Amino acid sequence: MNPQKILQKKYGWIVLLILFALLILLSAQLHTRIDLTKEKRYSLSTSTKQLLNQLKGDVEIKVLLSGKLSAGFRKLKNSTSELLENFRSYSNGHLHFTFIQPGEGLSDSLKMQLYDSLVHMGIKPFNNQLQESDDAQTERIIFPAAIVEYNGKLIPVDLMSGKSGMDEESTLNYSEALLEFKFDDAIQKLTTKQFPVVAYAVGNGEPLNPTVNDLFTTLSNNYRFGIFDLKNGILNADTIKALMIVKPQTAFTEDEKIKIDQYIMQGGNVLWFIDRLYAEFDSLLRAKSDFVAFDKGLNIDDQLFKYGVRINPDLLQDLNSAKQPLVVGNMGGQPQIQRIPFPYYPLLTAPENHPISRNLDQVLSIFPSSIDTVEAKGIKKTVLLATDTTSRKLGTPAIVSLRSIRTEGDLQTFTDSKVPVVVLLEGKFKSLYANRFDKAMQDSVEKLTGVPFMSQGEKVATQIVASDADIVTNVVTQSNGPLPMGTQQFENYQFANKEFLLNCLDYLVGNRGIIETRNKEFTLRLLDKTKVKDNKTFWQFINIALPIVIILIFGIILQWYRKKTYTNI
Repeated sequence: MNPQKILQKKYGWIVLLILFALLILLSAQLHTRIDLTKEKRYSLSTSTKQLLNQLKGDVEIKVLLSGKLSAGFRKLKNSTSELLENFRSYSNGHLHFTFIQPGEGLSDSLKMQLYDSLVHMGIKPFNNQLQESDDAQTERIIFPAAIVEYNGKLIPVDLMSGKSGMDEESTLNYSEALLEFKFDDAIQKLTTKQFPVVAYAVGNGEPLNPTVNDLFTTLSNNYRFGIFDLKNGILNADTIKALMIVKPQTAFTEDEKIKIDQYIMQGGNVLWFIDRLYAEFDSLLRAKSDFVAFDKGLNIDDQLFKYGVRINPDLLQDLNSAKQPLVVGNMGGQPQIQRIPFPYYPLLTAPENHPISRNLDQVLSIFPSSIDTVEAKGIKKTVLLATDTTSRKLGTPAIVSLRSIRTEGDLQTFTDSKVPVVVLLEGKFKSLYANRFDKAMQDSVEKLTGVPFMSQGEKVATQIVASDADIVTNVVTQSNGPLPMGTQQFENYQFANKEFLLNCLDYLVGNRGIIETRNKEFTLRLLDKTKVKDNKTFWQFINIALPIVIILIFGIILQWYRKKTYTNI
């Protein structure tokens, strides 16, 4: 089709105009883009597309990131806008988003009230520094977050993610990598009609006090959550999708172990957060001297061993640890208190590439033990969290001391590396009681569990075993009450304990496709700031003047070609 011939005909220009309009309409209906980035930065996962295609109602997203922003936050804003634009194209018109600046146009008093309400929702403020010129700098409070709404329900989404010690540029790049997962997770939770049941086992001294305040709140907000009496209740894997066993203090009876065992054989999922040894910081302060951490005798070693792990009777230390306020001296009759790294509080990281712990900040642990994986046929084992590269194990008798590192020689004993603390087990488990029960015993087990005895799991089950229960508990202070999970007293920082717990539960009972989006990783390709500054004028010329020069050259060549053509005619 030659446009020049069409124009020569009567009403040809009308035909071209109609064709152009049809082309625009067609392009609006067809959505396609080519992602040439190595890490597929601009591509949505299959699970995200399915989630958006299945939307039945409108999802409204308000992104609280607008106005004057530093270069890094402008980039985060643009990335969020591009992602949500991509989301909208797969939502069949059900997803809408806007960018707003919180408090714009309000008086100072109303603005502060709004800010307080955002903080109360869990949206964190950020003091953004703007570089107006080489010498001038201004500051503005911003809220790098979004509010996702569906059917009158709201979920805040923190756009910021990062790891302790990261600079702002790396943090913002890291945040971009998790945007898809965070919005997926929020939309999934808002649109899910039936939440899976997560049970918290009691009957063996598990805490029901303020130390599990944040745990209970977190579970209640995200799942159908209830307390389960292990002594009197019956575990049914079709009803209870996950069972949490947190910090038991007394030994499990054989009946209780059989209930857990047969629940796993049914395909039930279990999260074990176990302190094998008794070691508490409060006890250390009360004793005012060293003490021996003793074995609680929980009577579950054989059961965990059968499933593929062993929690050792030791205490782990690491030089990469959280800080505790300790008395370091005395001046004028007054104790001198200083916050120093406390090696019994190792900061855990992910040694393997698994979606539960990938792209996760450090997780705070308190008096953990080491875990060994053992042979269990057909069971896949993955270490989710481990210590750093400067660790050591204090074997039995494990002596707890405020001053466990006294000399240079003590430092040289931290020779262990990446010691497992949390392990994931997946597969069809074999019962601890296989080949141990006769027919009469099997009948009694059926009365106890409500299902016929199974010596081998019929369905794939998942277990997560942690050798530290305090990963999911919280500190309680006299002044502030229960602190958020993963927060130390006097430390203005929250580690990723809660995020880790939610990732574990999402993997066990949620949409695994969505949690797989945590695997996204963006390569940070930074410019050399010195070269940019030195060659600023040159690159300005390349970006501004060069395109103009190219157009002029093209115009000259085209004019010359036309003259030559028509001259020959």
